[in-house]
Amino acid sequence: MLNISGLKEGIVLDHIEAGKSLDIYYNLGLDELECQVAIIKNARSNKMGRKDIIKIEGGLDKLDLQVLGYIDHNITVNIIRDDKIVEKKRLKLPSRITNVIRCKNPRCITSIEQELPHIFYLSDEKTETYRCLYCEQKYSK
Repeated sequence: MLNISGLKEGIVLDHIEAGKSLDIYYNLGLDELECQVAIIKNARSNKMGRKDIIKIEGGLDKLDLQVLGYIDHNITVNIIRDDKIVEKKRLKLPSRITNVIRCKNPRCITSIEQELPHIFYLSDEKTETYRCLYCEQKYSK
């Protein structure tokens, strides 16, 4: 059995859908951090069958929970201090996201004005559908 050492202080992202950890790694910009990051792929899980786990050394300020909530709101964020879980955060779909996804409508103002932020709002929580703030173009996950 593989053994990954504990974390003195940091964050553990748990219950990641198997195979999605690298998407999260790059979308959160973890590749640009100067701290230790461990990715565990295809770990056994009673609840999910298989799952991925990401361990990040350091504080919660390194994570954008809005982006993480958009990518997968079923992920559990565990805050670790002195080798113990001191807090568990549940994520939810953010009501608004900026510069995470891009509008695909060629007539949208964001296609013409390159410096405009790509802003989407949650239009239907059940279907996890977002719409462009400028042109109402639908974006489904």
